[in-house]
Amino acid sequence: MGCVNGKCCSRYPSSTDSDSGGYGEMGSCRNATNKHILTQRSLEIVPVPSQNYELQYSVLTQRGYYPDSPDKENQDSFCIRTQIQGNPNVHFFGVFDGHGHFGTECSRFVKDRLAEILANDPTLLDDPVKAYNSAFLMTNYELHSSEIDDSMSGTTAITVLVIGDAIYVANVGDSRAVIAVKNGNRIVAENLSSDQTPFRKDEYERVKLCGARVLSVDQVEGHKDPDIQAWGDEESQGGDPPRLWVQNGMYPGTAFTRSVGDSTAEKIGVISVPEVSMVRLTPNHLFFVVASDGVFEFLSSQTVVDMSFY
Repeated sequence: MGCVNGKCCSRYPSSTDSDSGGYGEMGSCRNATNKHILTQRSLEIVPVPSQNYELQYSVLTQRGYYPDSPDKENQDSFCIRTQIQGNPNVHFFGVFDGHGHFGTECSRFVKDRLAEILANDPTLLDDPVKAYNSAFLMTNYELHSSEIDDSMSGTTAITVLVIGDAIYVANVGDSRAVIAVKNGNRIVAENLSSDQTPFRKDEYERVKLCGARVLSVDQVEGHKDPDIQAWGDEESQGGDPPRLWVQNGMYPGTAFTRSVGDSTAEKIGVISVPEVSMVRLTPNHLFFVVASDGVFEFLSSQTVVDMSFY
């Protein structure tokens, strides 16, 4: 948990680009003079020439702290691909939060295949939403067909596709993308995605229609009345969120309603269909952050944006 992808948009000066190595899944990019506050690594820069601006970005992924499991591995993965289809105006950023016994394998598989399928889709530029939907469904199918046991494992996926002055955000699960917007003298956080959990009334009703029981752990274990939905809201919830269970069993217990993988949970409504949104960038859009719930479970979107100015 705790994978963060941060980018900022700025008009770029007339200077000569120099090639940079990058993180291993990128096209042509160069180093910025700014540095990551924690790693002290120079930010990477990729121009978007059609709109005369540049993206500066950095990445940090860190294992979460689990008192009962101090050696638990980091199951997060990230993917950055610049100049998709050889187009200097198209760039892809994604964060994938694995879960379950084979969560690491799932997140690594999905971060590789999703970007590859999307990049090879000839309809990508004409219909990004359609291409996104096809890529998610195909990746989910391929994961089911792979040697990875995804019966009780899977991954979230929060991705941002930059196409010129537009960004397309596709989300499956409870990771999140947030953009910082200048509003007068204030910098306001605007969510680019909506967490897909049973806290959402539409998602709750959808999985119920698919046969899921939606209960907290205390409810399913008999410590609280299962007929009383007193979960509060996601921001104030205190550690026992509503989860999805089969009708006559104590599994799978997912706290999200969409994911890639999780073939058992698919039977009760957990789907890999992404929700896709589009934002047209303006000079008031300063930067966006893409992160797993290792960040957003503990920090609000506004707090994350505010921290970027510390």
